[in-house]
Amino acid sequence: MSTEQLGKRIKRFRELNELSLDQLAERTGLDKAFLQSLEDDSVYPSLGPLQKVARGLGVRLGTFLDDEHGQDPLVVRLDEREEGLHMLNGKDCPVSMKFYSLGRGKKDRHMEPFFVELMPECGERKLSSHEGEEFIVVYGGAIEVVYGADVITLTKGDSIYLNSIVPHHVGCAGSEPASIYAVVYLPE
Repeated sequence: MSTEQLGKRIKRFRELNELSLDQLAERTGLDKAFLQSLEDDSVYPSLGPLQKVARGLGVRLGTFLDDEHGQDPLVVRLDEREEGLHMLNGKDCPVSMKFYSLGRGKKDRHMEPFFVELMPECGERKLSSHEGEEFIVVYGGAIEVVYGADVITLTKGDSIYLNSIVPHHVGCAGSEPASIYAVVYLPE
């Protein structure tokens, strides 16, 4: 399994495409300084900016999490899950989400399935949006989904299917950790 960090993978794909940071910034509409921070692994973006980077590089979002081989069918055993991506609340806040890819190794996928551990958050909750759809099932604890102007609380066994273009945020409801299964569809 590859242990290469997200920023290094992004930089590797940018260099394979013979793109400068300025060119990638132009393709994605993202600030060059943000892209540099992303490549340096000093910023942890939401899925929206990651999707823009993937499109700018002409790859699927899952490419940043993939191994170098493909499997079909793909089976991921519980004890073989690998943590792939972290999202932080902010510079002084702990990790708010840990993503475990359930699609790593399936190259021809059109969905991104994840098991996600959500930690109680500090700081403000920022809404994000990106193309596509999301389907979430709460596995443990309780989550709060901000969807546009609506705030929806879900508990174990509840699910939500949403259009990701609407500004949204998924986080813990309260001070206890939670876990979800999430499938994200990002159109090519």
